[in-house]
Amino acid sequence: MEELYHIIGGERVKGTSGRFADIYNPAIGEVEKKVPLANADELNAAIANAKEAQPAWGATNPQKRGRVMMKFVDLLNRDMDKLAEALSREHGKTIPDAKGDIIRGLEVAEFCIGAPQMLKGEYSEGAGPGIDMYSIRQPVGVAAGITPFNFPAMIPMWKFCPAIVCGNAFILKPSERDPSVPLMLAELMLEAGLPAGILNVVNGDKEAVDVILDHPDIAGVGFVGSTAIAEYVYSRGCANGKRVQCFGGAKNHMIVMPDADMDQVVDALIGSSYGAAGERCMAISVAVPVGKETADRLVAKLTPRVEALKIAPYTAGDDADFGPLVTKEALARVKGFVDTGVEEGATLVVDGREFSMQGYENGYFIGGCLFDNVTKDMEIYKQEIFGPVLTIARTENYEEALDLAMTHEYGNGVAMFTRDGDTARDFASRINIGMVGVNVPIPVPLAYYTFGGWKRSGFGDLNQHGPDAFRFYTRTKTVTSRWPSGIKEGADFSIPTM
Repeated sequence: MEELYHIIGGERVKGTSGRFADIYNPAIGEVEKKVPLANADELNAAIANAKEAQPAWGATNPQKRGRVMMKFVDLLNRDMDKLAEALSREHGKTIPDAKGDIIRGLEVAEFCIGAPQMLKGEYSEGAGPGIDMYSIRQPVGVAAGITPFNFPAMIPMWKFCPAIVCGNAFILKPSERDPSVPLMLAELMLEAGLPAGILNVVNGDKEAVDVILDHPDIAGVGFVGSTAIAEYVYSRGCANGKRVQCFGGAKNHMIVMPDADMDQVVDALIGSSYGAAGERCMAISVAVPVGKETADRLVAKLTPRVEALKIAPYTAGDDADFGPLVTKEALARVKGFVDTGVEEGATLVVDGREFSMQGYENGYFIGGCLFDNVTKDMEIYKQEIFGPVLTIARTENYEEALDLAMTHEYGNGVAMFTRDGDTARDFASRINIGMVGVNVPIPVPLAYYTFGGWKRSGFGDLNQHGPDAFRFYTRTKTVTSRWPSGIKEGADFSIPTM
């Protein structure tokens, strides 16, 4: 059986802890690889290596760092098919969806090519008598990223691309469920000309996470995952004096106004709710139709579409709408939520729990599920299910629909479908959620804007990618300078003023 490795100091390094995690192919439910789980000694070695390599890289001019990103983008395009196949094999998502995962990371790498523009400081000549003042952005040193299973290409690139182009060294701790693509990305960065030690990939579990959070040489940490772990990482990292950005769970609502084009709404819900088997933090998991007639029309049009979803392994290519869930435990969890929804009294319009595929009976497949008459006190409404389950929460009017989204503890993404510009504008202005779509079901910002949720979906002041990434991975230094000519003699004991 294939045994994976760490990448430390530009080299493949075998694990020495003696601990391993199994990597499954979720379509067939079989172990295909093992990944080593690092101990403290292995993490410490990687961090020491990164610390040693960083000063020379930080002193490299931003244009040259940007050229490494440019070459990296070329290599991503060259190896797109190979990366997508490896990603789908370990995660389960379809090949087209895997390519989308890679491309959304590639777009951040493209944005990072413009690092010289983003890293410019400010200058004020003559700020005082003979005094000039300027600010510069300098790397934080060594940063780390702890990334989830559901986007094993995109989110690692969202973390390490801006960190590295800002002049930092980086420790990536990817999910142990699908680590092959993160390792492949690191090797492409080395091929692109990145110096050894600047990007280290160390596989591990909570033991590795705690070393990252406690190590004094790690200056900044980024995390994406569940809210409970995001809160833990944020609290422990901040307590140790680090800058930390953490992104957690979501329960994304789509408000459907009576004037919305129902065919567009159904197309949007089918793709955004069931794509990637619902294993997306930006998946729409709650449809909120306004008015009984709107809800009835929505259910009537949506039901046959959910029943007709094509579920298959990634090898089915474009013929599959989505594939299996990532693990047996994930499958059991999602089925458990569906059981709970039935017990709570919601109407299970489409039941996918008994779905089975000939030849893949041991795979982690579940059919699309659709609930109607869901209320805000139900667990299937409160919790992030992270599976192909869409719930419909009916409301009588716009204000009730708005309140439903605004009072949920999560604030990651939200959408509205309407033809009324006044309503859409009011919605976008008032909603207390970080990413908003108007007639757009998955409002993931492009690379030159920032990605981040509000409330218990995000912890920290700065978001991912875009300008915020450059702010997070650098510190601002302000210099006030004056040269001897014209300086009066004698001490001045009052605070300087102009």
